[in-house]
Amino acid sequence: MNKIQNQTRPVFPFTAIVGQEEMKLALVLNVIDPKIGGVMIMGDRGTGKSTTIRAIADLLPEIEVVSDDFFNSHTSDYDLMSDSVKTQLENNIDLSTRLIKVPMVDLPLGATEDRLCGTIDIEKALNEGVKSFDPGLLAKAHRGILYVDEVNLLDNHLVDILLDSAASGWNTVEREGISIRHPSRFVLVGSGNPEEGELRPQLLDRFGMHAEIRTVRDASLRVQIVEQRSKFDNDPYACIKEFSEQQNDLKEKILSAQSLLKDIVIDYYLKVKISQICGVLNVDGLRGDIVTNRAARAFAAYQNKKEVDISDVKRVITLCLRHRLRKDPLDTIDSGTKVNQVVSEVLA
Repeated sequence: MNKIQNQTRPVFPFTAIVGQEEMKLALVLNVIDPKIGGVMIMGDRGTGKSTTIRAIADLLPEIEVVSDDFFNSHTSDYDLMSDSVKTQLENNIDLSTRLIKVPMVDLPLGATEDRLCGTIDIEKALNEGVKSFDPGLLAKAHRGILYVDEVNLLDNHLVDILLDSAASGWNTVEREGISIRHPSRFVLVGSGNPEEGELRPQLLDRFGMHAEIRTVRDASLRVQIVEQRSKFDNDPYACIKEFSEQQNDLKEKILSAQSLLKDIVIDYYLKVKISQICGVLNVDGLRGDIVTNRAARAFAAYQNKKEVDISDVKRVITLCLRHRLRKDPLDTIDSGTKVNQVVSEVLA
C-alpha cells in the first residue's frame, strides 16, 4: 500500500478546487504570514468553504514539535515555545522532537470557554501544590489553523477570546488566583452565511482579511465543479495522485514565500498611498493600513519578487479593507466596489 493510501481520511486537493480565487488567495497569504490576522469567509451555503479550508491545512508541510509537549512548541523560536520548554532549554536539557501535520482544529458552535481555553485542576493545585492543566482547543491549534464555521452564530464572549489569542499569540487561563499561560499562535479562519446574521463591526474589524464568495452562475463552470467533486468521491486516491505534482509545486511556492518574506521591501511612496486610500474610505484605526502592508508583502513573496509594486497592493487591498468600511443602510454600492473605485483613483 502506498503512502497516499495510508492516509486515514482523504482530503480534497487544494489545487483541484475550481474557482473561488479570492478565498484561496486569502488563505494562502495567511499561511505565508499568519500575522496578517486570519480571514473571514462569508458566502452562500454549499460553496466549498469548509472543503477549501481543510484542503489548505492538508497541503502544508509537516512541522517539527517538541515531543511530550501539549502545545506543539517550536524547538528554537522562543515566541512559539511553552514556558516549560524554555526552562528545559535554559537547563541544557536535550529535547526530543517529532514531525506532525499542521494542526487543523474545528471549533464547534456549542463549545464552552473551558473547552476553548483549557482548565486548571484546582484540587490538585491546592492539595499537592502542582499546577495541573488540561489543554483546550487553543493549545491544540498552536502553529496551525483554527476554523470556526458559522462564526456569526458563535457566542460573542468566545469570539472575543479567540480574537485576543489570535492577536497576542498567547492564551492565559486564571482560576482561584492560579494562572497558566501558553503560546497560541494560529491562523484564525471564520466562515458564515450573511443570511444568518453579520458579525459586530468591532469584531469583524479584527479579522485581517474578508473574502466574499458567491454561488457560481456560469453553467459550464458549475459542471466542471460537480465533475471534479464526483471524481474525488468515486476514487479519492486517484484524484489525490492526479494533483500530487500541482500540490507539491504550490507547497514549494508557499515555503519559498515564507523564507523570502522577511526581506521583502515596500517603498515609502506605496505606504503613503495605502494610508491615503484608508483615509479616503474613512477606515477607523490603523489596522487596515497595517494589514494591507503585510498582505502586499506576502503577495510579493508569493510572486517571488523582492519588492512590492502597485499591482501587489491592488490585488490584496479589497480583501483587507472591505469589511472595515462603515455600513450605510441606504448605500446601494457593495463595499468591495467602493474600495475598488477609490483604489483606481489613488493608484491611477
